[in-house]
Amino acid sequence: MQTHWKRTFAIIFSGQIFSILTSSMVQFSIIWHLTETTHSAVVLTIAGLIAFLPQALLGPFIGVWLDRLNRKLTMIAADSAIALFSLVLGLYFYWGEPSVAFVCFILAVRSIASAFHAPSFQAAIPLIAPADQLTRVAGWQQMVMSAANIIGPALGIAVYSAASLGVVLLLDVAGALIANLMLSLIKIRQPKPESLEAPRYFQELKLGWRAFIQVKAIVVITAAAAVFSVAFMPLATLFPFMTLSHFERGGYSASVVEAVFSAGMIIGGTLLSVAASKRKDIAYVSSSLIVIGATCAASGLLGKEAFIVFVVLSFMMGAASPFFNGPYMAMIQRAYDPMMLGRVISLVTSVMLLASPIGLLLAGPVVDRYGVQSWFLGAGIVTALTGIFLLVQMKNLDIQERQGS
Repeated sequence: MQTHWKRTFAIIFSGQIFSILTSSMVQFSIIWHLTETTHSAVVLTIAGLIAFLPQALLGPFIGVWLDRLNRKLTMIAADSAIALFSLVLGLYFYWGEPSVAFVCFILAVRSIASAFHAPSFQAAIPLIAPADQLTRVAGWQQMVMSAANIIGPALGIAVYSAASLGVVLLLDVAGALIANLMLSLIKIRQPKPESLEAPRYFQELKLGWRAFIQVKAIVVITAAAAVFSVAFMPLATLFPFMTLSHFERGGYSASVVEAVFSAGMIIGGTLLSVAASKRKDIAYVSSSLIVIGATCAASGLLGKEAFIVFVVLSFMMGAASPFFNGPYMAMIQRAYDPMMLGRVISLVTSVMLLASPIGLLLAGPVVDRYGVQSWFLGAGIVTALTGIFLLVQMKNLDIQERQGS
């Protein structure tokens, strides 16, 4: 049994890395294509919102269906839908140039399918791995995602430049097929419903919400995670701006920062998978926020000549990130009944996704008025204080989590 679940995850992740890699290639290539063809910031903003808003808005409502449906088949169906519409758009490029509206439609469909796939995968993990190994599995997942997200944009732009966006989209079809083939080779037990009565959608939706709020530890940490997302998520777009405007360096330096941050995430995921059971998950979560906050705030205090220090701090931020994401998801997977996990994970995912545009709306005026380094400093202070708050509350949160699990 001890090696069986590890072998199962080896098969799953070996397929998922192809799917995540090719999806990353497509997302970057589509944005690059729109940049080249429209030269419009408005179009890029709209495309970015379309790429994640359906997933964010539909998440809580889709969760009910995720808990009713077979999770393995749901993942396969969602990946197949993404592959189908990638194929349609890819073929369209061979016939002619698709309109921006059609490209945005494809992005929306991919986002809807992702709203089914990602929570189904997370909800399936505790059905395969032992409870005391969930944090280790989260570390493996962070490694796979980080590696794919580093290689994806570079590989995507290389294929796009050498061939076309159509070829990138066809590779995405291949990636989905490989992921589905690997999933078909493993067995995931489906949790049995508590009753055989005909399901009532809104009643089940309310049950999922009530289950979520009953575990006070998860509610508090989710609220803290929302604050963290509002403060930190805008940095995804501000890192290049920090390099260009504050340090007065070019695109090569900006790409180095991105690569170093992602490399830190890979190493952080590796360390998490090794050290998973040595500390409580809430200790990892709070410590991660403190480190991210301290390095972010320090970045905001750097002078123009300290670019190398910024690179080092970016690596530390990246390395600390998996220690928040992985243990937080493992706590959720342990705290709730498998029959409720789809609803809870979809709800939490939506909270995180909706926090991002709020942060961007706040960051824009602040950066324009006070400079990009001011947001790094302010976001770092808010993040560190959030981590300190969770650290102080650690004992109470841990007791409440055990009661809820």
